[in-house]
Amino acid sequence: MTFSSIETILNSFRSKRIVVIGDIMLDKYIFGHVSRISPEYPVPVVDVTHEDHRLGGAANVALNTLSLGAETILIGTTGADNNREILLDLFHSRGLATEGLICDPSRPTTCKTRVLSQNHHITRVDFESRAEINSDIEQAILDSFETIVDSIDAIVLEDYNKGLLSAQLIQRIIASANRFNIPVLVDPKLRNFFSYKKCTLFKPNLSEMAASLGIVLHNNDREVEEACILLKEKLEAETIIVTRSDKGMTIYNDTFTHIGATSFEVADVSGAGDTVIGILALGAAVGLDIVTNATIANLGAGTVCQEVGAVPVRPEKLLKACLEHLQ
Repeated sequence: MTFSSIETILNSFRSKRIVVIGDIMLDKYIFGHVSRISPEYPVPVVDVTHEDHRLGGAANVALNTLSLGAETILIGTTGADNNREILLDLFHSRGLATEGLICDPSRPTTCKTRVLSQNHHITRVDFESRAEINSDIEQAILDSFETIVDSIDAIVLEDYNKGLLSAQLIQRIIASANRFNIPVLVDPKLRNFFSYKKCTLFKPNLSEMAASLGIVLHNNDREVEEACILLKEKLEAETIIVTRSDKGMTIYNDTFTHIGATSFEVADVSGAGDTVIGILALGAAVGLDIVTNATIANLGAGTVCQEVGAVPVRPEKLLKACLEHLQ
Protein backbone atom coordinates (compact mmCIF):
# COMPACT_ATOMS: atom_id res chain seq x y z
CA MET A 1 0.00 0.00 0.00
CA THR A 2 1.19 3.52 -0.75
CA PHE A 3 1.46 6.40 1.67
CA SER A 4 -1.51 8.13 0.04
CA SER A 5 -3.74 5.05 0.23
CA ILE A 6 -2.93 4.44 3.90
CA GLU A 7 -3.46 8.08 4.72
CA THR A 8 -6.77 8.06 2.82
CA ILE A 9 -8.01 5.09 4.84
CA LEU A 10 -7.06 6.65 8.17
CA ASN A 11 -8.54 10.00 7.17
CA SER A 12 -11.82 8.32 6.18
CA PHE A 13 -12.30 7.27 9.82
CA ARG A 14 -12.85 10.90 10.75
CA SER A 15 -16.21 11.13 9.02
CA LYS A 16 -17.77 8.26 10.94
CA ARG A 17 -19.96 7.99 14.03
CA ILE A 18 -19.27 5.01 16.31
CA VAL A 19 -21.26 3.80 19.32
CA VAL A 20 -19.57 1.73 22.03
CA ILE A 21 -21.85 -0.07 24.48
CA GLY A 22 -20.34 -2.05 27.31
CA ASP A 23 -18.65 -2.26 30.68
CA ILE A 24 -16.96 1.02 31.57
CA MET A 25 -14.04 0.90 33.97
CA LEU A 26 -11.77 3.27 35.82
CA ASP A 27 -8.13 2.18 35.77
CA LYS A 28 -6.04 3.49 38.67
CA TYR A 29 -2.27 3.14 38.59
CA ILE A 30 -0.05 3.51 41.64
CA PHE A 31 3.60 3.83 40.66
CA GLY A 32 6.52 3.45 43.00
CA HIS A 33 9.56 1.37 43.83
CA VAL A 34 10.22 -1.59 46.10
CA SER A 35 13.21 -1.34 48.39
CA ARG A 36 12.27 -3.60 51.30
CA ILE A 37 10.02 -6.38 52.56
CA SER A 38 7.39 -5.58 55.17
CA PRO A 39 8.31 -6.66 58.73
CA GLU A 40 4.60 -7.42 59.34
CA TYR A 41 4.11 -9.90 56.47
CA PRO A 42 6.51 -11.20 53.79
CA VAL A 43 5.24 -8.84 51.11
CA PRO A 44 7.01 -6.02 49.26
CA VAL A 45 6.57 -2.45 50.46
CA VAL A 46 5.97 -0.02 47.58
CA ASP A 47 7.16 3.54 48.15
CA VAL A 48 4.67 5.50 46.04
CA THR A 49 6.02 8.15 43.68
CA HIS A 50 2.84 9.07 41.79
CA GLU A 51 -0.65 7.97 40.79
CA ASP A 52 -2.56 8.05 37.52
CA HIS A 53 -6.18 7.55 36.45
CA ARG A 54 -7.17 6.25 33.02
CA LEU A 55 -10.29 5.11 31.20
CA GLY A 56 -10.59 1.35 30.85
CA GLY A 57 -12.87 -1.31 29.43
CA ALA A 58 -15.46 0.01 26.99
CA ALA A 59 -14.22 3.54 27.71
CA ASN A 60 -10.78 2.64 26.35
CA VAL A 61 -12.37 1.28 23.17
CA ALA A 62 -14.16 4.62 22.81
CA LEU A 63 -10.88 6.47 23.34
CA ASN A 64 -9.35 4.50 20.48
CA THR A 65 -12.04 5.43 17.96
CA LEU A 66 -12.06 9.01 19.26
CA SER A 67 -8.26 9.18 18.98
CA LEU A 68 -8.52 8.25 15.30
CA GLY A 69 -10.94 11.09 14.68
CA ALA A 70 -14.36 9.43 14.70
CA GLU A 71 -17.29 10.92 16.57
CA THR A 72 -17.72 8.48 19.43
CA ILE A 73 -20.68 7.86 21.71
CA LEU A 74 -20.16 5.69 24.78
CA ILE A 75 -23.09 4.06 26.59
CA GLY A 76 -22.66 2.31 29.92
CA THR A 77 -23.14 2.52 33.66
CA THR A 78 -21.31 3.72 36.76
CA GLY A 79 -22.11 3.75 40.44
CA ALA A 80 -23.00 6.86 42.41
CA ASP A 81 -19.59 7.24 44.02
CA ASN A 82 -16.33 9.16 43.94
CA ASN A 83 -14.98 7.00 41.13
CA ARG A 84 -17.87 8.16 38.95
CA GLU A 85 -16.74 11.76 39.52
CA ILE A 86 -13.19 10.81 38.51
CA LEU A 87 -14.59 9.16 35.38
CA LEU A 88 -16.63 12.25 34.52
CA ASP A 89 -13.52 14.42 34.83
CA LEU A 90 -11.61 12.04 32.56
CA PHE A 91 -14.45 12.06 30.02
CA HIS A 92 -14.42 15.84 29.93
CA SER A 93 -10.63 16.08 29.65
CA ARG A 94 -10.55 13.54 26.81
CA GLY A 95 -13.47 15.05 24.91
CA LEU A 96 -15.89 12.15 25.43
CA ALA A 97 -19.58 12.96 25.81
CA THR A 98 -21.11 11.92 29.14
CA GLU A 99 -24.79 11.68 28.12
CA GLY A 100 -24.59 7.90 27.80
CA LEU A 101 -23.01 7.44 31.24
CA ILE A 102 -25.99 6.13 33.23
CA CYS A 103 -25.77 6.20 37.01
CA ASP A 104 -26.81 3.05 38.90
CA PRO A 105 -26.63 3.68 42.68
CA SER A 106 -27.09 -0.05 43.39
CA ARG A 107 -23.59 -0.95 42.19
CA PRO A 108 -20.06 0.48 42.44
CA THR A 109 -18.21 2.06 39.56
CA THR A 110 -15.95 -0.69 38.24
CA CYS A 111 -12.41 0.25 39.28
CA LYS A 112 -9.17 -1.66 38.89
CA THR A 113 -6.20 -0.39 40.89
CA ARG A 114 -2.81 -1.60 39.71
CA VAL A 115 0.35 -1.20 41.79
CA LEU A 116 3.59 -1.08 39.78
CA SER A 117 7.28 -0.93 40.63
CA GLN A 118 9.79 -0.16 37.86
CA ASN A 119 6.97 -0.88 35.36
CA HIS A 120 6.39 -4.35 36.83
CA HIS A 121 2.95 -5.15 38.21
CA ILE A 122 3.00 -5.98 41.92
CA THR A 123 -0.72 -6.52 42.53
CA ARG A 124 -4.21 -5.45 41.41
CA VAL A 125 -7.23 -4.52 43.53
CA ASP A 126 -10.73 -4.64 41.99
CA PHE A 127 -13.93 -2.89 43.05
CA GLU A 128 -16.85 -4.16 40.96
CA SER A 129 -20.19 -5.94 40.73
CA ARG A 130 -20.72 -8.72 38.21
CA ALA A 131 -24.48 -8.94 38.81
CA GLU A 132 -26.67 -8.12 35.82
CA ILE A 133 -28.16 -4.63 35.68
CA ASN A 134 -31.81 -4.32 36.68
CA SER A 135 -34.64 -3.89 34.19
CA ASP A 136 -34.87 -0.10 34.66
CA ILE A 137 -31.18 0.45 33.91
CA GLU A 138 -31.39 -1.98 30.98
CA GLN A 139 -34.28 0.02 29.50
CA ALA A 140 -32.34 3.27 30.02
CA ILE A 141 -29.39 1.78 28.09
CA LEU A 142 -31.69 0.66 25.28
CA ASP A 143 -33.48 4.03 25.14
CA SER A 144 -30.14 5.84 24.92
CA PHE A 145 -29.16 3.60 22.01
CA GLU A 146 -32.49 3.74 20.18
CA THR A 147 -32.47 7.55 20.05
CA ILE A 148 -29.32 7.54 17.89
CA VAL A 149 -29.35 4.19 16.08
CA ASP A 150 -30.43 5.65 12.75
CA SER A 151 -27.46 8.04 12.64
CA ILE A 152 -24.49 5.79 13.42
CA ASP A 153 -22.04 3.88 11.24
CA ALA A 154 -20.90 0.99 13.49
CA ILE A 155 -21.60 -0.45 16.93
CA VAL A 156 -19.14 -2.08 19.32
CA LEU A 157 -20.44 -4.34 22.08
CA GLU A 158 -17.65 -4.52 24.64
CA ASP A 159 -18.38 -7.25 27.15
CA TYR A 160 -16.25 -7.75 30.26
CA ASN A 161 -18.96 -9.73 32.08
CA LYS A 162 -19.58 -6.94 34.59
CA GLY A 163 -23.35 -7.22 34.15
CA LEU A 164 -24.24 -4.57 31.56
CA LEU A 165 -24.76 -6.73 28.48
CA SER A 166 -27.52 -9.17 29.39
CA ALA A 167 -28.70 -11.72 26.83
CA GLN A 168 -31.92 -9.77 26.28
CA LEU A 169 -30.17 -6.43 25.82
CA ILE A 170 -27.68 -7.97 23.39
CA GLN A 171 -30.43 -9.46 21.26
CA ARG A 172 -32.46 -6.23 21.17
CA ILE A 173 -29.43 -4.13 20.17
CA ILE A 174 -28.41 -6.52 17.38
CA ALA A 175 -31.99 -6.76 16.07
CA SER A 176 -32.28 -2.98 15.97
CA ALA A 177 -28.89 -2.58 14.28
CA ASN A 178 -29.74 -5.19 11.65
CA ARG A 179 -32.94 -3.32 10.76
CA PHE A 180 -30.78 -0.30 9.91
CA ASN A 181 -28.01 -2.41 8.31
CA ILE A 182 -25.43 -1.15 10.82
CA PRO A 183 -22.42 -3.43 11.49
CA VAL A 184 -22.22 -4.81 15.03
CA LEU A 185 -18.77 -5.85 16.27
CA VAL A 186 -18.46 -7.89 19.45
CA ASP A 187 -15.62 -8.31 21.93
CA PRO A 188 -17.03 -11.10 24.13
CA LYS A 189 -16.35 -12.80 27.42
CA LEU A 190 -17.54 -16.23 28.53
CA ARG A 191 -20.96 -15.37 29.94
CA ASN A 192 -23.55 -14.81 27.16
CA PHE A 193 -20.96 -15.96 24.61
CA PHE A 194 -23.62 -17.43 22.32
CA SER A 195 -26.12 -14.59 22.78
CA TYR A 196 -24.55 -12.53 19.99
CA LYS A 197 -26.30 -14.34 17.14
CA LYS A 198 -26.37 -12.57 13.78
CA CYS A 199 -23.71 -10.03 14.74
CA THR A 200 -21.42 -8.77 11.98
CA LEU A 201 -18.05 -9.57 13.54
CA PHE A 202 -17.24 -11.65 16.60
CA LYS A 203 -13.75 -11.35 18.14
CA PRO A 204 -12.94 -13.84 20.90
CA ASN A 205 -9.48 -14.80 21.99
CA LEU A 206 -8.31 -18.39 21.72
CA SER A 207 -9.02 -19.41 25.32
CA GLU A 208 -12.51 -17.86 25.27
CA MET A 209 -13.39 -19.72 22.08
CA ALA A 210 -12.05 -23.04 23.41
CA ALA A 211 -13.82 -22.74 26.77
CA SER A 212 -17.14 -21.75 25.22
CA LEU A 213 -17.07 -24.55 22.67
CA GLY A 214 -15.93 -27.02 25.32
CA ILE A 215 -12.86 -28.12 23.39
CA VAL A 216 -9.08 -28.10 23.79
CA LEU A 217 -7.19 -25.92 21.31
CA HIS A 218 -3.41 -26.14 20.81
CA ASN A 219 -3.15 -22.91 18.79
CA ASN A 220 -2.29 -24.58 15.51
CA ASP A 221 -3.98 -23.42 12.32
CA ARG A 222 -5.93 -26.60 11.65
CA GLU A 223 -7.56 -26.77 15.08
CA VAL A 224 -8.30 -23.05 15.10
CA GLU A 225 -9.93 -23.27 11.67
CA GLU A 226 -12.14 -26.16 12.74
CA ALA A 227 -13.22 -24.23 15.83
CA CYS A 228 -13.96 -21.12 13.75
CA ILE A 229 -16.24 -23.11 11.46
CA LEU A 230 -18.15 -24.49 14.45
CA LEU A 231 -18.41 -21.08 16.12
CA LYS A 232 -19.61 -19.33 12.95
CA GLU A 233 -22.35 -21.91 12.52
CA LYS A 234 -23.54 -21.42 16.11
CA LEU A 235 -23.51 -17.61 15.95
CA GLU A 236 -24.57 -17.08 12.32
CA ALA A 237 -22.06 -14.23 12.30
CA GLU A 238 -20.60 -12.82 9.09
CA THR A 239 -17.00 -12.90 10.31
CA ILE A 240 -15.06 -14.53 13.13
CA ILE A 241 -11.70 -13.07 14.16
CA VAL A 242 -9.76 -15.03 16.77
CA THR A 243 -6.82 -13.38 18.48
CA ARG A 244 -4.07 -15.93 19.16
CA SER A 245 -1.40 -14.16 21.27
CA ASP A 246 2.02 -14.76 19.72
CA LYS A 247 0.40 -16.44 16.68
CA GLY A 248 -1.38 -13.23 15.68
CA MET A 249 -4.99 -13.60 14.56
CA THR A 250 -7.18 -15.72 12.29
CA ILE A 251 -10.00 -14.36 10.15
CA TYR A 252 -12.87 -16.58 9.01
CA ASN A 253 -15.55 -15.26 6.67
CA ASP A 254 -16.05 -18.50 4.67
CA THR A 255 -12.35 -18.35 3.78
CA PHE A 256 -9.41 -18.29 6.19
CA THR A 257 -6.69 -15.68 6.54
CA HIS A 258 -3.94 -15.94 9.16
CA ILE A 259 -2.18 -12.71 10.17
CA GLY A 260 1.08 -13.01 12.09
CA ALA A 261 1.79 -11.16 15.31
CA THR A 262 3.58 -7.85 15.07
CA SER A 263 7.29 -7.71 15.80
CA PHE A 264 7.10 -4.64 18.06
CA GLU A 265 8.80 -4.65 21.44
CA VAL A 266 6.12 -5.38 24.06
CA ALA A 267 5.98 -3.44 27.34
CA ASP A 268 2.37 -4.20 28.32
CA VAL A 269 -0.47 -5.98 26.47
CA SER A 270 -3.17 -4.13 28.45
CA GLY A 271 -5.71 -2.56 26.13
CA ALA A 272 -4.48 -4.23 22.94
CA GLY A 273 -7.83 -5.94 22.40
CA ASP A 274 -9.61 -2.60 22.87
CA THR A 275 -7.50 -1.11 20.09
CA VAL A 276 -8.20 -4.05 17.78
CA ILE A 277 -11.99 -3.90 18.14
CA GLY A 278 -11.99 -0.10 17.85
CA ILE A 279 -10.05 -0.09 14.59
CA LEU A 280 -12.12 -3.00 13.24
CA ALA A 281 -15.27 -0.95 13.90
CA LEU A 282 -13.84 2.04 12.04
CA GLY A 283 -12.85 -0.16 9.13
CA ALA A 284 -16.33 -1.71 9.00
CA ALA A 285 -17.87 1.77 9.08
CA VAL A 286 -15.93 2.86 5.98
CA GLY A 287 -16.43 -0.44 4.15
CA LEU A 288 -12.83 -1.61 4.33
CA ASP A 289 -12.20 -5.21 3.30
CA ILE A 290 -11.76 -7.43 6.33
CA VAL A 291 -8.16 -8.53 5.68
CA THR A 292 -6.87 -4.97 5.27
CA ASN A 293 -8.98 -3.90 8.23
CA ALA A 294 -7.65 -6.65 10.51
CA THR A 295 -4.07 -6.04 9.36
CA ILE A 296 -4.31 -2.37 10.34
CA ALA A 297 -5.97 -3.30 13.64
CA ASN A 298 -3.18 -5.78 14.37
CA LEU A 299 -0.56 -3.09 13.78
CA GLY A 300 -2.50 -0.67 15.96
CA ALA A 301 -2.48 -3.18 18.80
CA GLY A 302 1.27 -3.59 18.38
CA THR A 303 1.83 0.13 18.85
CA VAL A 304 -0.15 0.35 22.10
CA CYS A 305 1.71 -2.67 23.52
CA GLN A 306 4.86 -0.56 23.47
CA GLU A 307 3.50 1.53 26.35
CA VAL A 308 2.70 0.66 29.97
CA GLY A 309 -0.99 0.54 30.83
CA ALA A 310 -4.05 0.71 28.61
CA VAL A 311 -3.64 3.64 26.23
CA PRO A 312 -5.47 4.50 22.99
CA VAL A 313 -3.74 4.17 19.65
CA ARG A 314 -1.99 7.30 18.42
CA PRO A 315 -2.76 8.24 14.80
CA GLU A 316 0.83 9.17 14.01
CA LYS A 317 2.18 5.89 15.41
CA LEU A 318 -0.43 3.87 13.51
CA LEU A 319 0.40 5.66 10.27
CA LYS A 320 4.12 5.04 10.83
CA ALA A 321 3.52 1.34 11.57
CA CYS A 322 1.35 0.96 8.46
CA LEU A 323 3.98 2.64 6.29
CA GLU A 324 6.70 0.36 7.64
CA HIS A 325 4.77 -2.91 7.37
CA LEU A 326 2.26 -2.55 4.53
CA GLN A 327 4.43 -1.21 1.71
